[in-house]
Amino acid sequence: MSKPQKLPIALLAGVGVAAGLIFYKSVSSVSIPRGAKAVSPFDVEKYLGKWYEIARLDYKFEKHLNNVTATYSLNENGSIRVDNKGYNYQSRQWKESVGRAKFVGSSDVGRLKVSFFGPFYAGYNVIAVDDDYQYALVAGDNLNYMWILSRETTIPAHIRENYLALAQQIGFETGELIWTDHSEDSI
Repeated sequence: MSKPQKLPIALLAGVGVAAGLIFYKSVSSVSIPRGAKAVSPFDVEKYLGKWYEIARLDYKFEKHLNNVTATYSLNENGSIRVDNKGYNYQSRQWKESVGRAKFVGSSDVGRLKVSFFGPFYAGYNVIAVDDDYQYALVAGDNLNYMWILSRETTIPAHIRENYLALAQQIGFETGELIWTDHSEDSI
């Protein structure tokens, strides 16, 4: 009977490093949906401040929320503070989530990664914004995440239609959008 051969330590170390790199890549890598292009040039100073969510593709963290806002401000370390708030009309409670965003590459391109849970990042891609930074179309990592934002609780019809057409061209299911209620009755 032959003795079982021992796996060389170098091979085990290599497997450990590879597993670590795969884990690191999975928690720190972000993408942009195929066919989408981030705004460039992008002016983060103009983007900072309060935005109202006009519409979204629904997902578990925003389920049953109305009066949703996102406020962006600069942190001392250069990252961006992300303060999301919304009113859960089922539980009748305000919900708030604070995270941070960093640019994926150059700060003049609207590609960011945002984290609300430690080292886990998701894509935040500004794919359309008007010249005055009053209206924005944002895509996540894939076609499951999309938002239409405005500096006010409404958006002009022509901007909405342009953003919907762009989103459809990229492949988003715009018929599934949740249109956020910002009325006093929704609180």
